[in-house]
Amino acid sequence: MPSLLSAVPILIVLTLCYALLCAASPYGTCRKCEGWGHAIVRARRSGRLKRGRQCRRCSGYGTRLRVGRRLYNGVTRLHHDGTR
Repeated sequence: MPSLLSAVPILIVLTLCYALLCAASPYGTCRKCEGWGHAIVRARRSGRLKRGRQCRRCSGYGTRLRVGRRLYNGVTRLHHDGTR
C-alpha cells in the first residue's frame, strides 16, 4: 500500500507536465517519417538516397497533433457545442 500512495503524486506531476507540453508545443514530430515529411528510398542501381513519396500520416508536414492536445480540442469542442 505505501508504494501506491507514493506513486499517485508522481503520476499527477507527470500528467501536469504532459499537459504543459501539449499547451506549449501542440505539435510533435511524426514517428513514421521522423519529421522529414516523406519517405527516404534507396535507389536500386546507384545506391544513392532519393526522396520518396509524401508521408500519409502527416501529409508531408513532418508534424502531428499530440494525443493530449487532440483530447483537449475534443473536450473544448464538445463543451462549446453543448452550451450553445
